Amino acid sequence: MPQNDEFSIKKSTYSSALILENGEIYWGQGLGPHITVVAELCFNTSITGYQEILTDPSYAKQIITFTFPHIGIVGTNKNDHESLRSYASGCVLSKEINNPSSWRAKKSLTEWLIENNIPCITNIDTRHITKTLAKKGALKAALINFGNKDFNIKEIKDKISKWKGLKNLDLAKTVSTNKPYIINEAKWNYTKNKFNKYISEDNDIQIICIDYGAKKNILRSIAQNNLKAVVLPANSSFKEIISYKPKGVFLSNGPGDPFATGQYAVPVIQKIINVGIPIFGICLGHQILSLALGAKTKKMYQGHRGANQPVKNLINNTVEITSQNHGFEVDRSSLPNDLEETHVSLFDGSNEGIRHKINPVFSVQYHPEASPGPHDSTYLFREFYNLVKSHA
Repeated sequence: MPQNDEFSIKKSTYSSALILENGEIYWGQGLGPHITVVAELCFNTSITGYQEILTDPSYAKQIITFTFPHIGIVGTNKNDHESLRSYASGCVLSKEINNPSSWRAKKSLTEWLIENNIPCITNIDTRHITKTLAKKGALKAALINFGNKDFNIKEIKDKISKWKGLKNLDLAKTVSTNKPYIINEAKWNYTKNKFNKYISEDNDIQIICIDYGAKKNILRSIAQNNLKAVVLPANSSFKEIISYKPKGVFLSNGPGDPFATGQYAVPVIQKIINVGIPIFGICLGHQILSLALGAKTKKMYQGHRGANQPVKNLINNTVEITSQNHGFEVDRSSLPNDLEETHVSLFDGSNEGIRHKINPVFSVQYHPEASPGPHDSTYLFREFYNLVKSHA
C-alpha cells in the first residue's frame, strides 16, 4: 500500500496497525508504548491468565492474538508474573478493558503494558486474524503503535521480509538467568494472598534446574515437591552442573527453535544421561531432551497455545486437559526404539511426552504446573520426585 490519501485517512482515524507478511493490514487503536516490533504472530485460546501468558519467556519474539474478548477484565498485579519482565513482543486484543473487576488488581492492563514496554493493538477483528492463522499457519508480522506520527508501510514490509522468523533461532540464552540462584518460593497461600516461602527440610534432595526460559510457577511446583533446586543458566557446562552433585536435573520450558540449542544444550544433556542422573523436561526441555536421545524436532503449522488442550496418557489410558504454548514439536516418526511415547495430542496426534525404556529420563510437551482449571497433570512433579529419590 503506497503512502497516499487512503493512508492519511487511516492515520487520522487509527493509532496502530498490524501488518502481516501476506500483505494484510489491520488498523486499530494502540495501547502501550509507541514502538514498532516485528515477530511471529500467533493466537492463544485461553480465557484466563493473560498476565501469566504475556510474562511467559516462551513467548519471546511473538505477538499474541488473544481469542477471548475480555482481556484486561481482572487487571494486573505483581504476583501473576511468570518472569521478572515480559518477553512477548506485543499483543492483539478485541477491545480495551481498563476497569478491573478483581480485588487483586493493582493496575489496569493499559498501565501495565506501558510499564512493561509491550505494544498492543485493540478494536480489531481477532476472529478474522485467528481464522487467517488457522488457515495459513504461522505468519511474520509487524505491530506499529504510531500514535499521531507518520510511518512508511513499505519500509515496515521490508523489515518483515528481512526477519528470518523463529526457525533456527536460538532464544533460550537470551531469556535465561545470567547467574545461579536457589528457588525460595513454593505453593500459593490463599489465606495470606502470597506465595509460601520454601522451607528447607532435612530430607531435601538437591537438583539442578537448567533455565531455558523457566516460568516461576514451574520452579515453585518443583520446590513444593520437596526438591531443593538450584537454577543455572541455559549454557551451563556439564562440569558446572556436576559440581553441584545433583540428584536430578530439570530442563525448563523456553522460546525459539530447539534445534538451535544443539551446540551447547544437547551435548550437555547427553553427558548427563550417560552418567545416569534422572532428568525431567517440560516444553522446550522436552524437545531438547528428545534431541539428545536421538529424535528430531520440527516447526509446527500453527502450534498449540491455550488452556484447553486434550492430551491422552498412553500409559494409563486417561485424558488430561492441559495448558500449552509451543510452536515446535518432537517428530513422532523419528523416535528411536529405546524411547517410549507416553502422551499424544487429541487435537492433531502430535507427540506430547516420552520416556526412556532404560535410563531414568522422561518429559512432556505441555505445562503440568499451569493447572488450567483441573490439576490433571501435577502428578508429573511427584513422579520426578519419586524417580530422583529412588536414584539418590
